[in-house]
Amino acid sequence: MMAVIVKSAVKDCCKGFNVSADFYGALDSSVQNVIKAASKRASANGRKTVQARDL
Repeated sequence: MMAVIVKSAVKDCCKGFNVSADFYGALDSSVQNVIKAASKRASANGRKTVQARDL
């Protein structure tokens, strides 16, 4: 699966901190898991649109 996060955006959110190389992969994996779970919830509710309430 392709990367979901944008490294430059993560760096912008972490102003004043260094970001280790392995952080990006771990964050991307977490975000993908959240998206998959939200998609499953939307499907379980008979929708094809993932909404904020699915988070």
